[in-house]
Amino acid sequence: MKAAVLTNFGDALAYQDVPAPILGTGEILVDVYAAPVLSYANEVFSGARRYLLPMPVIPGCGAIGKVREVGPDSTHLTVGDWVFCDPTVRSRDNTLSPDITLQGWSARGKGGQSLQRYFRDGAFAEQIRVPTECAVPIGEIEESHASLWCAISTLLVPYGGLLRINLQAGETLVVSGATGNFGSAAIATALAMGARSVIAVGRSNAVLEDLRKRFGQRLVPVQLSGNEEADTEAMKKAVAWPIDAVFDILPPSVETKVARAAIMSVRPYGRAVLMGGVGMLGGEDLALPYPWIMRNNVSIHGQWMYEPSAVSGIVRLVRAGLLELENFQVTEFPLRDVNDAIQHAASHGGPFRLTTLTMKGKAGH
Repeated sequence: MKAAVLTNFGDALAYQDVPAPILGTGEILVDVYAAPVLSYANEVFSGARRYLLPMPVIPGCGAIGKVREVGPDSTHLTVGDWVFCDPTVRSRDNTLSPDITLQGWSARGKGGQSLQRYFRDGAFAEQIRVPTECAVPIGEIEESHASLWCAISTLLVPYGGLLRINLQAGETLVVSGATGNFGSAAIATALAMGARSVIAVGRSNAVLEDLRKRFGQRLVPVQLSGNEEADTEAMKKAVAWPIDAVFDILPPSVETKVARAAIMSVRPYGRAVLMGGVGMLGGEDLALPYPWIMRNNVSIHGQWMYEPSAVSGIVRLVRAGLLELENFQVTEFPLRDVNDAIQHAASHGGPFRLTTLTMKGKAGH
């Protein structure tokens, strides 16, 4: 089969023939139709993000495809079913604290790296082998819509964080990092879940204004000034009622004070979830005040990716018409043009922009 292979950090990916994966017990083989190319993929492949990836590797984080072959433990999936290939692979021998690897992307800790040695190759290939539980049915779709359905890879990340803080219909949410790809997806997802208002926080007034036009009165933009206390107050005053929860998805390049300004806007008994990259490249600690957290009964959560049930949940929101994939502007590249796709994704990031690799049929860009 054809695949895109990364041999060393900093090298271009090679489009080449590789052996097709072989099915094992507890696994599913999937024919890949489309795979997302994340906006920061170039930073991963250059080594700038310091992700742990064994070399050589077929990268790629998630895919939409059709089941090619099922294992003996599969009781519902059949050959030809459309599935989302969930890259979040969890160890099966410790359900309390499972080790996690993102197939074809990164690993967490020694256990995750051990898991990664087996489930190492990702979705930039014509076929992928995934754990049975990671092949999640999405129902019938048109083949031409496979790339559009890759948008759930983006939507799932904030959905996992919103589930973690138990966002309820009628609540008000601050999205810190709202002008990025995952932040804008958090806005769409929170509104689909019934949020009363979403306060979108970011630096770009043009992007914030575009989000306001897209989502209407339930979206309240707040442009950051750079003054931490002033920004916190601006968020509190953006609506006439208290802020119930804060969702942080800021990238590694942002200072911790920006994250802290948003978290400090939450009401007593409020919640915050951290899903971004602040501090990953060094810098100051978040340094939230102990007395404020304790006396106000504020809950701070960390969330990496999402729980397994989130995939079915996001599919239900899409199928119900509450979450519109059509928000996303998709640009497709054939697999052989993988390096062009990586550069395009890097230069065309931001809200509701999606770059994909296609393995079946024709792709244009």
